[in-house]
Amino acid sequence: MTTKTDATRQFTVHHDDITIAVSRGGRGRPLVLCPGLRTTQADLHELTKLLRRDHDVVTFDLRGHGLSSTADRYSFEAFLGDFVAVMAEVGRLDLPSAPVLVGHSLGADLVVHYASEYPGTAAEMVLIDGANPVPEPFITETDLPEFRAMLDGLATWPEGAEGTPHQVVLTAQEMLDLNLEVDVVRSAILDRYRKIACPISMIMSTSMAGDSGEGRAPWRNQNWRAGIERLVRDQPHISTSWLDAGHGLVVTHAQDIARIIRDTQGQACQATS
Repeated sequence: MTTKTDATRQFTVHHDDITIAVSRGGRGRPLVLCPGLRTTQADLHELTKLLRRDHDVVTFDLRGHGLSSTADRYSFEAFLGDFVAVMAEVGRLDLPSAPVLVGHSLGADLVVHYASEYPGTAAEMVLIDGANPVPEPFITETDLPEFRAMLDGLATWPEGAEGTPHQVVLTAQEMLDLNLEVDVVRSAILDRYRKIACPISMIMSTSMAGDSGEGRAPWRNQNWRAGIERLVRDQPHISTSWLDAGHGLVVTHAQDIARIIRDTQGQACQATS
């Protein structure tokens, strides 16, 4: 099913007994934007609008998010399968070139895994505050009580969100399980980067775990930075931009991110011309 709204085309992709809500709009270089956990197309409205000034943007809702349907499984492999299905549909759009792949948080990890398994399908990659080969797991046994309490709060519906394009239906336990799984995924992600030939840019937050100077936040932020330093030592061609922001930078710093994506691609085009 396809509809048009304000020059944006809405369509669906069916995969693994779920329906994935997809949007396409803008003009210019093809770009696919993959949201992260607990982030929907509606949440990324400002960033998407800015990117559409220079790009033909395809974005979507992850299973259990926004306008996509719920599912029995919310594992990393399940989300990756959904992204593969969306990219298969993108491949049928008769685009003039391979798209730039942009992912935030979990979406960045999905982009890295996809690009490593499907060489030649990405022109460039922009990874926003994710896919980080951190030297230590982000959630340790000591951290579990704190994360359970935090996720219990996140699993409660924000006022007015239920049944809207902003909704996320994952339970606190499903989110915790997925975060623990992502820690394992990131422990081996350097091998994925080594299989990727296209240009890669990182846009990272300085305060991924918040700007509190108390508790575990300073250690988590230091671990986050150490992961990128480790990545760049192993893959020195990767460029990195740091924003004075938290993990929600795709919402709070949309203009900065759109500018960095535009400028970084211009440099890459000059380097390869």
